[in-house]
Amino acid sequence: MSRKTKISLSEGELIQAIRQRQRIGSEALYDMYSASLFGVIVRIVQNEELAADLLQESFVKIWNSFDSYDEKKGRIFTWMVNVARNLSVDKLRSKDFRNNSKNQDIDNSVISIDEQRSTTLNPEVLGVKEMVDNLKPDAKAVLDLIYFKGYTHVEAAEELGIPLGTVKTRIRLAIISLRKLFN
Repeated sequence: MSRKTKISLSEGELIQAIRQRQRIGSEALYDMYSASLFGVIVRIVQNEELAADLLQESFVKIWNSFDSYDEKKGRIFTWMVNVARNLSVDKLRSKDFRNNSKNQDIDNSVISIDEQRSTTLNPEVLGVKEMVDNLKPDAKAVLDLIYFKGYTHVEAAEELGIPLGTVKTRIRLAIISLRKLFN
């Protein structure tokens, strides 16, 4: 029998239910945060099927490692986004994933190209991407790699063929430019 209503708890009630390993805690956790976490993951891996797998893996990891969450350090959502993001980036960096990506058959490549061409607008970032696009090309390239594709600073430096210090400087200057646009 499937549930029709979604469970919603306050953050305190949710934390308590999870710490006590209550079923309502796991159900509420999924109902309240699955859509948001899926959005974060799919943005990183750019593949909905893989994102769905990583979402499930994220919830298992969140549930099993919940003792490491400290509510004094931040909100539960922020902690969960970091867990999901780290799993997603780790997946992209894994040797197995890179090998499978290189060895796609021609049908998958055509589908992949079609998916890359069709874009959807996300109202939450509408305008932000446009602002980033208006930055200098070198700053835009660094921000795209680090914030939109999940690269580390070192990986971005290697990808762009520039020193790590230059990457950090470009990020700092780009963020300063974006702050001016928001103020």
